[in-house]
Amino acid sequence: MTTISVPIPASLESFIKDMVSRGFASNKADLIRKAILRLKEDEAVNSVLRAEQEGREGKNLSGDLDDLAKHFKGWNS
Repeated sequence: MTTISVPIPASLESFIKDMVSRGFASNKADLIRKAILRLKEDEAVNSVLRAEQEGREGKNLSGDLDDLAKHFKGWNS
């Protein structure tokens, strides 16, 4: 696992501490990992929604769903 050091403003630090104290995560690092995972999940959903919209607009879509599945395999790890 890699460690990343990121400076954050005091307001975000307060928010992080509050979320941990409310039980959303076991510690600050766990909360940040969960937040990044949530962003990753949101991006995957948005990609599907964009593809659906493009399909409704008649844009040509091509690709292999098996390849896409391989790309996202373990996306929640």
